[in-house]
Amino acid sequence: MKIPIYQVDAFASVIFKGNPAAVCPLKEWLPDQVMQNIAMENNLSETAFFIEDNGIYHIRWFTPKAELDLAGHPTLATAHIILNELDKNINTINFQTKIGDTLKVNLDKNLYIMDFPSRPPKNINEIDILYEALGKKPRELLAHRDLIVIFDNEEEIKSIIPNMSKLMQLSYPSIVISAIGNEVDFVSRNFAPKLGIPEDPVTGSSHCELIPYWSKILNKNEMIAHQLSERGGEIYCGLDNDRVSLGGEAITFLRGEIEI
Repeated sequence: MKIPIYQVDAFASVIFKGNPAAVCPLKEWLPDQVMQNIAMENNLSETAFFIEDNGIYHIRWFTPKAELDLAGHPTLATAHIILNELDKNINTINFQTKIGDTLKVNLDKNLYIMDFPSRPPKNINEIDILYEALGKKPRELLAHRDLIVIFDNEEEIKSIIPNMSKLMQLSYPSIVISAIGNEVDFVSRNFAPKLGIPEDPVTGSSHCELIPYWSKILNKNEMIAHQLSERGGEIYCGLDNDRVSLGGEAITFLRGEIEI
């Protein structure tokens, strides 16, 4: 069996920046374990698989170790491949997820605007558990799917060297550290060793939790965020009631074929 594969740098306008994702168009779903093995073989933070059915695109995402319920940068990468490689006559895509979410992506010039669910995190009182893992005591701790760890400033975010074995002991799939930015509204880093991702370069789904938090703190519904990984990436953020918008660019790095 031969399966097309693309690799896209998402939340980037030039290659080698942003977050790389693999995208595999399918005619029908492969067995879950086969998709998991492909993601493990790709060894990227996420691989997206999609099927088109009467104008609706059904999408699933796998890290090297697990399937995700929501993922941002591989959705952006998938939209980029569909709109730039497979169907240049459209500029809007509706994705249907495994858990029933509908994710809309619209191409506006060179910017992909993704409409995602807002996931406001709630405060939890376990701040001390992060000290050994991060080496610094946070100002505030919240959680939804991910653990959201708030610090005072961008310099603290840059300086943290996490203890991955300690993070592995936590019950959350990823640990997101964040603070007000120096030149943008807020910055973040994302560590997900449980998912096979020591540090994710740019994470769309975590911003579904960060946007409602920082919107309330900053009293702004439109913001610019920067993820402070080595590759880095900017996300144009918006909040509209129970939805968030995530905007970013993308560029194709690779076109190829898998044989299994």
